[in-house]
Amino acid sequence: MLHHKKVAVVLPAYNAERTLRQTFDEIPKDIVDDIILTDDASSDATVRLARELGIHTLRHDRNRGYGGNQKTCYQAALARGADIVIMLHPDYQYTPKLVTAMASMIASTEYDVVLASRILGKGALAGGMPLYKYVANRALTWAENWLVGQKLSEYHTGYRAWSREALVRLPLLRCSDDFVFDNQMLVQAIAQGLKIGEISCPTKYFPEASSINLRRSIVYGLGVLRTALAYRLHRMAVVASPLFAKADDGRLPAGEPRCG
Repeated sequence: MLHHKKVAVVLPAYNAERTLRQTFDEIPKDIVDDIILTDDASSDATVRLARELGIHTLRHDRNRGYGGNQKTCYQAALARGADIVIMLHPDYQYTPKLVTAMASMIASTEYDVVLASRILGKGALAGGMPLYKYVANRALTWAENWLVGQKLSEYHTGYRAWSREALVRLPLLRCSDDFVFDNQMLVQAIAQGLKIGEISCPTKYFPEASSINLRRSIVYGLGVLRTALAYRLHRMAVVASPLFAKADDGRLPAGEPRCG
């Protein structure tokens, strides 16, 4: 609990057995009220370990993709009464020690969204981010800032905090179930005028940390550019995009998610 607000950490997991315990151990339990893990049909013992650790655990019986996993995570957090939701990868690439700072920024009501940026400061390359990923990150971020009219240091971090109001408001079901979900969700937040803050975050690249390959990175990069361009054209009233259209559909359903 932080400023009388319930704090939940959600862990979208896929084959995270080797790093889950280390991630869990560093989550600040003094302010975090709920930890939720959604397993996306892993082939290892992620689910067994999560339940041993006392984590509220959901399991997809088929792989729904990174975006599909997050949709389940956020729906579960809302159903369990969270006021602040922090999405943290269980692969220990991002330090859980920043959960308190990120939650505090949301609890202050100054921000609706907080991004833990690997680019602010010099943490990305020092933490082992491959040079091609760093260059691609910078190039995509520059293009996206220009297209959507923002000034963020990066759009591609997997460590984010959201207010309950933001998660209820965004039409997340319109977003992809693949990796571009993160980007589409963030641009939806921009489209709706949500207040976005950033905090510097160190990162660690090591064999057990999850990372998409070059082909998937290219697919993701093209999806990012399509999302930003779609928003630009939508904002200019040139081509309407269902991703950003004002409508009541597309919001996460109420209640516990079904994981069959």
